[in-house]
Amino acid sequence: MPSPSASRLTPDLAAAFIRIALGHVSREYPNKLDHVLEGDADAKGPRALHPIFFGSFDWHSCVHGYWLLASLLRRFPALPEAEAVRALFAERLTEANVAGEVAYLARPSSRGFERPYGWAWLLKLQAELLGHDDKTWGARMQPLAEVFAQRFRDFLPKAHYPVRTGVHSSTAFAFALAQDYAQAARDTELSAALRAKARAWYLGDRNAAAWEPSGDDFLSATLIEAECMRRLLPREDFLPWLEAFLPKAAGGEPQSLFVPAVVTDRSDGKIAHLDGFNLSRAWCWREIAHALPNSHPLSEPAETAARDLLAASLPHVAGDYMGEHWLASFALLALIAGRR
Repeated sequence: MPSPSASRLTPDLAAAFIRIALGHVSREYPNKLDHVLEGDADAKGPRALHPIFFGSFDWHSCVHGYWLLASLLRRFPALPEAEAVRALFAERLTEANVAGEVAYLARPSSRGFERPYGWAWLLKLQAELLGHDDKTWGARMQPLAEVFAQRFRDFLPKAHYPVRTGVHSSTAFAFALAQDYAQAARDTELSAALRAKARAWYLGDRNAAAWEPSGDDFLSATLIEAECMRRLLPREDFLPWLEAFLPKAAGGEPQSLFVPAVVTDRSDGKIAHLDGFNLSRAWCWREIAHALPNSHPLSEPAETAARDLLAASLPHVAGDYMGEHWLASFALLALIAGRR
């Protein structure tokens, strides 16, 4: 892929990302299944279990690989690579395959499958498909999206505590992506549930210490909470909340939020998470900066941090499969952040 030095998405970079994703969404192995066996008959491979999302090392990475392809197809429909994306979607996003994914979720042991990270990414993918001029793919995928939307609706009343992590279990990350779907699908019930729970969990948070990263974080637990609240609070409520949550951020504190993480071994799947940590913080800082008044003292530090974090890890989205099967999606989040 080209050496990415720009801080915004270009056609060449989009084409490179498409080629990366096409190289892994259909790659069945190696594969890390999230699968509970109820008996000998359940000992099956990824493709047999998941007719659409069997590639990319794991189910959720395959889902957001499709999100990347759908996002770039909508933005750059004339790229030479776009035709391969259309062919993939025509082959995989069929009513029969969607029914197969839905059937998997109906298994009693699949109740907690991919909660909440995979739930959120599937809804993020559907939000993107609903934005396409061609509504065919979104219509076909809606039954699967509805399963996960309903799982959020059923789960949120029972979820008494948030999960404040920098990995897949993060509730703030899941809420941020699920809200995109709620808006795109006009699912006011889901949106209201997300807003109410975010207020209950996070509204009173003050003076975030930002003790991060941990050794395998790919999210900033601090910044993803701020990004979640940006999406779910009215603007007039978000700004005072942010100033109380990160009262010294305009002065570069906590420093851990601004300094790129060091990645010592990109062939190690957990250590490689730290490239995602840099990219996801760039995404959050850009989105937060976009929500601030131009005169706000945090605007420039936030944009500067985003550029530094993006520059640290954007060159490493390809090269080793432990990062290559997922990092471009987080790079794309950062590159399109702040655009409405």
